[in-house]
Amino acid sequence: MTHLSLVPLQVDVGDPLLVVGGLAILLVVTTVYSMVEIVDAYNRGALTVFGEYRKLLEPGLNIIPPFVSRVYTFDMRTQTIDVPSQEAITRDNSPVTADAVVYIRVMNAKRAFLEVDDYQRAVSNLAQTTLRAVIGDMELDDTLSRREMINERIRTELDEPTDEWGIRVESVEVREVTPSRDVKGAMEQQTSAERKRRAMILEAQGERRSAIEKAEGQKQSNIIRAQGEKQSQILEAQGDAISTVLRARSAKSMGERAVIDKGMDALTEIGQSESTTFVLPQELSSMVGRYGKHLTGSDVEEQDGKLESLEFDEETRELIGLDDIAEIIGEIEDTDVDVEAMEQEAEAIKEGEDMPTDGGDVIDVPETQQDGDGS
Repeated sequence: MTHLSLVPLQVDVGDPLLVVGGLAILLVVTTVYSMVEIVDAYNRGALTVFGEYRKLLEPGLNIIPPFVSRVYTFDMRTQTIDVPSQEAITRDNSPVTADAVVYIRVMNAKRAFLEVDDYQRAVSNLAQTTLRAVIGDMELDDTLSRREMINERIRTELDEPTDEWGIRVESVEVREVTPSRDVKGAMEQQTSAERKRRAMILEAQGERRSAIEKAEGQKQSNIIRAQGEKQSQILEAQGDAISTVLRARSAKSMGERAVIDKGMDALTEIGQSESTTFVLPQELSSMVGRYGKHLTGSDVEEQDGKLESLEFDEETRELIGLDDIAEIIGEIEDTDVDVEAMEQEAEAIKEGEDMPTDGGDVIDVPETQQDGDGS
């Protein structure tokens, strides 16, 4: 293993050449360092020489006079300035507390350097006074609900003075407007009362709508009930009319049947007498003529051997059983009168004279030759 021995280096500090050389090197390094200024891409630099403004330094490497120059950098990006909370009194004497945020950008670094001292602090102070002035010119309700108008008014108020500083106010945002505790309590009571009022209005409207719907339903129910009663009365009246007609027809048929029966009895008695002339009641002769006309089918429509009533439609006929009633009446009216038998009986009468009477029809029976005298 090899051991190295260290030999101390001895420098003669008393040699003036070495001292001057070292100072010269140090001076050169310091001079070069002070001559070089590097500016970031988002900054601008204001150069002063012996306190006199010379120019703006662009981003990158810049050579400036050494030892007598100073560079002031300005951030050219959008900057945020917080406006402290401000107490203000609205136009309707309501105390509120508000704070805001202001967004600015340096547009002219020379004017920002020469026209204003600490532009950020200047903008912040100006925003504070403007915020108090704008809120003091508005009603409390407007300060709580019209934030956009407050923002626009503050931005407009800040534009003119900041333009002279080379600063542009891009936007202003009011973050919070807080009323005092007493005002907040009163507002809560007002809000509660307003909600109760709206609830009462909605409840009243609901009851009114319900009453309207109920009345409308009752109205429709009454209309339907009245229509039902009307139909019931109409049907009842029609039933009474039909019953009356049927009773009348039945009575008429029964009366005619009785007349026919009496007439037949009379014809039987006449046929047994010796007279060749006899009187028929007018009612009997008219019924005989009518039934004879019916038998010829001249004025009554007949279908399947039954008389069909044309006074009712099929539904009504089925409802009241008119077909069955008509069949019964037809059986009553279809009683045949044997006219030929009556004539034969009349011819068999040997003797008789024509005896016309009022209210009756006279039937002449031709004389037939009698046994014995021929008269």
